[in-house]
Amino acid sequence: MRKAFAAVLLFSLTFTGCRSAFVSATITNNSAAPVTLIEVDYPSASFGVGALAPGAQFHYRFKIQGGGPIKLQFTDASGKAHTASGPDLQQGEQGTLQMNIESSGNISWIPNLTQIR
Repeated sequence: MRKAFAAVLLFSLTFTGCRSAFVSATITNNSAAPVTLIEVDYPSASFGVGALAPGAQFHYRFKIQGGGPIKLQFTDASGKAHTASGPDLQQGEQGTLQMNIESSGNISWIPNLTQIR
C-alpha cells in the first residue's frame, strides 16, 4: 500500500510542475465606433482580428518566445491608422494582458504577468 501511495505522490509531484507559460490577451474596443485591421505584434509572432464593434472584445492566448515590446496597430472609423507600443514581454511570463482601445485612439495596457520557473 505504501509503495502505491509513494508512486502516486511521485507521479503527482512530477507532473504538477510541467506546464507551459501562456498569456491570455484581451483586446477591448472602448470607443464609440468600430475599429478595423487590428494587429498585435509580440516577440516572435503576431495575431489579429479584422474588426471590433464598439464594446466588443477579442480573446487570444499565446506563448512568449524571446523578449521585447508588444505593439498594437488598428485603423479607426475615419480611416486613421494608430500604433502603440506596450510593455516589454519576456519568455517564461504568464498571466493576462488587457489592451483597451479608447475613444481618443490611445491604448491602455493592463499587464498582469509573472515569470514562472
